[in-house]
Amino acid sequence: MGPHLTRVADADDPVSAELLWREALGAFFRRVRTDQQRILTDIAAQAGVSPQYLSEIERGRKEPSSEILAAVSRALGLSLLQVTRGVADALEAMARPRHAVTAVDGIQRTAATTHRQSGHVSLRMVS
Repeated sequence: MGPHLTRVADADDPVSAELLWREALGAFFRRVRTDQQRILTDIAAQAGVSPQYLSEIERGRKEPSSEILAAVSRALGLSLLQVTRGVADALEAMARPRHAVTAVDGIQRTAATTHRQSGHVSLRMVS
């Protein structure tokens, strides 16, 4: 299952619904970690950060330094290029019209837009 990204949108400001880099990065890290069936405390220990800090990164609340980004990426067995591409793919999918489906790296991805009633944005990945 893919990341479920939440972004509260201001009805008068469509730009506020745009996903931030830290939110996409955090969702990407969380998806990779859960896909690997690893727990947050193990990744945090391997990366040399506190579990609380890694949790805040995964929730899109903290924007890590380049050193922390590299350490978490290594702990997940990823290169910075793989992380950058993964986050860019998520951001690109969010920018597409509602229910647009594309194939990227052999994976079909579908993006949903802002839900008008709740103001939440979600991203779903399907195979």
